[in-house]
Amino acid sequence: MGDERAEAAALGLGGNVGDVAGSFVEALSRLAEAPGTRLTRVSSVYRTPPWGKLDQPSFLNMAALIETKASARALLALCLDIERAMGRRRVERWGPRTIDIDILTYGEKRIDEPDLKVPHPRLRQRAFALAPLAEIAPRLSVGGREIAKWLALSDRAGVEVDAQASAAVRRAIDVGQWSA
Repeated sequence: MGDERAEAAALGLGGNVGDVAGSFVEALSRLAEAPGTRLTRVSSVYRTPPWGKLDQPSFLNMAALIETKASARALLALCLDIERAMGRRRVERWGPRTIDIDILTYGEKRIDEPDLKVPHPRLRQRAFALAPLAEIAPRLSVGGREIAKWLALSDRAGVEVDAQASAAVRRAIDVGQWSA
């Protein structure tokens, strides 16, 4: 990752199994420790209804902004490696999970490969991803519209800040003294 220019990227984190706030802390720590990657901002943690598969517990979701010298492909590999190391098993599409880390945006790049699509193809439909991202990057443009405007058009029913989980993540970031 030598002298490449750092790219700004937005990540979405989610989960609904186990200590999800603790999983966010671990995932953010691993991201912050990755060579050439710096955590710049994190959102509050939001409690959200399940999406896609409705017969499961509520999710916790948050967003993080990073700067990285990793390519989009290398960033995807890093996110998947972190998920696997934290016990993520892909059993059921949209099913319960300990941790999920999605690349929402990667600079202004548009990538359409079989296993890597940026911006995330369903971002504009998902209040659970839009709300945390709008909190930390409301003017970020996706599909010709700012994130805050996409959020205003979305169904935000049941999407609420989880004050306890947010405080736990913030405390851990302060103790860990990572950027953000």
